[in-house]
Amino acid sequence: MSDVAVKNVDSACETAEEFTRVFYKQVDNSRHLTSKLYWDTGLLVWNGNGISGNDKIQKFLMDLPASNHTLKSLDAQPISDVWVANKWTYLIQACGDVTYQNEETKKPFQQTFLIVAVDGKWKIASDGFRLQVPYGN
Repeated sequence: MSDVAVKNVDSACETAEEFTRVFYKQVDNSRHLTSKLYWDTGLLVWNGNGISGNDKIQKFLMDLPASNHTLKSLDAQPISDVWVANKWTYLIQACGDVTYQNEETKKPFQQTFLIVAVDGKWKIASDGFRLQVPYGN
């Protein structure tokens, strides 16, 4: 692997750590500001429910019970700029546990983000969230 490729992977991992720290802190403590993290035309697929546009995503997230996320695993990789109109883009995989208000049981979750650099800020272009419950339940 070239030095440039190694630096790109390192940058993706560092960005993923910072981005997920900000994201989960915002979702858990300041959810009303979360839409600022999404691209205007961003997509959220939350347990099979598709929502497009940061205003609609914000409304959807506000309707969820209060939460507390604990991150257990994180991975990231750069996406080739030729695939994404020459914009810095990273794919982030996050796994952990989430506890919702009035529930004592931690639920494992998996979340995949595609983030894009837009005017010097990271924006979520695509976000897939899934609670890890047995299939068919």
